[in-house]
This record gives sequence, C-alpha cells and structure tokens, in this order.
Amino acid sequence: MNPLLCFPLVLLSLVASPLAAADFAIEQQPDGVVIKVDGELFTKYVTGDTKTNKPYFYPVIGPGGGEMTRSYPMKDVEGEAQDHPHHRSFWFGHQFVNDFDTWHEGLTMEERAKGDEKKLAEMMAKLGATKHREVIEAKAEGGKAVLKVASDYADPTGAVMASDVRTFTFSVAADGSRVVDADIVFTGVAESVTFSDAKDAGLSLRVAHAMAVKSEQGGRIVLSTGEEGEAAWGKRAAWCDFNGPITAKGKEIFGIAMLNHPSSLRHPTPWHARSYGLLTANPFGMKSVAGGKEDAPVTLKKGESFMMRHRVILHRGDEKQAKIAEAWKAYAAE
Repeated sequence: MNPLLCFPLVLLSLVASPLAAADFAIEQQPDGVVIKVDGELFTKYVTGDTKTNKPYFYPVIGPGGGEMTRSYPMKDVEGEAQDHPHHRSFWFGHQFVNDFDTWHEGLTMEERAKGDEKKLAEMMAKLGATKHREVIEAKAEGGKAVLKVASDYADPTGAVMASDVRTFTFSVAADGSRVVDADIVFTGVAESVTFSDAKDAGLSLRVAHAMAVKSEQGGRIVLSTGEEGEAAWGKRAAWCDFNGPITAKGKEIFGIAMLNHPSSLRHPTPWHARSYGLLTANPFGMKSVAGGKEDAPVTLKKGESFMMRHRVILHRGDEKQAKIAEAWKAYAAE
C-alpha cells in the first residue's frame, strides 16, 4: 500500500495549549451549525446554501470581533474584490476528483461562459459536488467545541467517488487568539478515485479584502521559511501567515495563520498563497504548485484513506507578535 495512505483513522482531540477560559456553545440549525464563544458568534458551518456545491464556514469572526474572511459571494460589501465566486470564506475543494470539479461552482461557470449556453453546458457537465452528509458530533464542553461532520464527493450523476470525515476543534488560546483545528480523513468509495495533481485544490481561506497584499492597505504574506509576498507561492513550508488590517480604515493588525502538522499528507505542504487574498494548503499540487518534475496524484482504492491536519489561528498582530513559529512547534509536538 502507498505509505501516504497509511494514516490511522482515529483522530486526536486537539486543542490550543495553553487555553484561555472560554465558554463555547454549538447549535445545529436547518442550514448549518453555529459555533459561539462567550455568547458571541465565532463562525457557522454552512450546509444549506443552494447556490454552491460545497459546505463552508462563514462568517469567521476574529479576536477583535471583526470578520477575518471576505464576505463575497455570500454578501455584497462595498469595496471588496468580487472575483473567484467559488472562494467561500473557509472551505475545502479539489478541481479534479476523478476529473470532476469540486473546487469551482455554478456561479464560476456562468461567469466564464459569458452567456454562451453551449460552453456553459460543457463546463457544468464536469462540475462535481462536495455534499454534506451528516453531523456526527456537535458538542461544547471543557472550554472548547467540537464539530465532526461527514461529506461525500459526487460526480454530476450523484455517484459518490470518495467521502471524508472532518473534525473541527474550536478553542481560544491564552493570548486571545481563536483557533480552529481541522483534521480531515478522506476515504475512497468508488473502486478507484484519483485526486489529481492540481493547482486549485486544498484547505482554503479567502482573507478579508483589506488584509490582501493586492489591496495595498498593508497586507502581508509570510512563510515559516522566510519567503514573503509573491515569493511565497508554491513554496513548501510548515506554516503560512497572512496579516494586515481587516477593514479599509482599520489601524489594528490581525492575522490568519495556517499550520501544517507533520503527520499531514506530504508535509511540509506547498502553499497556493496569492496576493489577492487566497490562502490554500495544497499537498496535491506537487508539480502544478511546488514545481516538481512529475505529476503526483493521490489515488485511493475503495476503503483506503489519507489525512490532512491543519491548525488555523486567528490572531492579533503580525506573525512575530503572535509567535506563530512557537505555536507551530507546540502543534507539531501534539
């Protein structure tokens, strides 16, 4: 068996260490699951959006009470960039799961077809979906909240190619940073399923518009290896941090760091980090992103699995003030 696939299916219950005293609540609703901290909204796992083909988190509220991710296309906000309508706040997608697209969505195809019905039909024929199947666990206790959900990767006929179980653990660190641990176990359902070597794939956030480098309001991208800005794209690193203001007139600096655990698929992951505000951990794009000589798809036989493990830290200040390098060392030791 491919050694990349030999991950245990028992997930660790991860928390930020040390933890701050925080009172979490979790509530299942008809269209998703709401997570609150100290009585205020932290985020919502949206499962009932009929305009898209995947579940996602929106909004994502940071330690200062502001939204840390872009609102479009869920909501129109003056001044925000309205590109890439498939970039829905905080999500997972992959453009080629058995050559069916779970990264883009119908809005993307309509935008690209520009009124050409034949072209639209051709693109829609390759559009797959990540379908929320069930909430396995939703609980809040001990200063954290845990949301465990299952999803299916389906082709346009509805046939399931693969599934995943996503365990999200929400906590607050001692410095007030808000933390989301994302552990995702992917399992083959069809006799064979291939996650292609693709640029557009991975666990992703579209950061607040003002935080994007391209907005020219002070946003930065920095990797654990030291590369910054455009130079960060395609590099393999233990973590990636976006930081800057989160509103056009904001003076305080906030950041979003995504940490890659050593047990995650193909650590250290390549980063599909873009100056316009996309933060994606993409272990699939070993050629298309990291620049390798050979395509490196991940193929699962029925019942085989692999795991992605990441920690997202919503913090005040830049990566040095938030001590992201130290946070990664602590995470890596768990």
